[in-house]
Amino acid sequence: MKNYILVLSIFALSVGVTACKSTQNIADNAHNSKNSLDWQGVYTGVTPCADCEGIQTILRIDTNNNYQLETSYLGKVTKPFIEKGTFSWDKSGGRIKLDNSVEATSPSYYLVGENQLIQLNSDGKPVMSELASKYILKKENNAIVEKYWKLVELNGRPVTPPAEGEREAHLMLKTLDNRITGNGGCNGFGGTYEILPGNRIRFSQILSTMMACPNLKDEQELFKVLETVDNYSYSNDTMTLNKARMAPLAKFVAVYF
Repeated sequence: MKNYILVLSIFALSVGVTACKSTQNIADNAHNSKNSLDWQGVYTGVTPCADCEGIQTILRIDTNNNYQLETSYLGKVTKPFIEKGTFSWDKSGGRIKLDNSVEATSPSYYLVGENQLIQLNSDGKPVMSELASKYILKKENNAIVEKYWKLVELNGRPVTPPAEGEREAHLMLKTLDNRITGNGGCNGFGGTYEILPGNRIRFSQILSTMMACPNLKDEQELFKVLETVDNYSYSNDTMTLNKARMAPLAKFVAVYF
């Protein structure tokens, strides 16, 4: 019950800020979630599910009002459902609606709080049950997860762009089970990763397909890098994988589709 009361309190505070300012004839909606919080980013959580272990939810929102919602039904052998579209803010600046969301299969409304999104019901109101705290998505503090990272440099030299019909080398760090997936330019690969304090990172259990391609040099170097690196750097949608204080071993840029 305490968690439910907390959710209701946050909702009331968010809506009440605008109502109060309106009463005072203040034209702008200062200090609401939209213009006062660093709300863009990736939010994750496991929400209740009627016939599965839970719904692993990953919601990305950006400053261009685009969103990507990925849901996975835990305990079921199904592929993640990915939905993309745009979202809009309500007049209070405290709640967003996924405009392209299909309400029959995914939630549409979220209350925006400090480093969290609260999933609301189909009427845009807090879920009224003892499970209220289970509908809170927490913001990922790490900016490198849930992004498509295109490889652009290996061991200090530029990576040759793929020829027509070939795959580009890339990787993604998925929040679900801390999985890394990607392609070396020929073979797909996967494994696990662990992000530790101090921008340290560790990859393990990296496995790849065994296709034969004309030039596997870059791919083999990339796989060696993943075995070697112990830290990363990130700035302005550029990520480097490093070993100790040596020069960056691999450089990636974020690609948004």
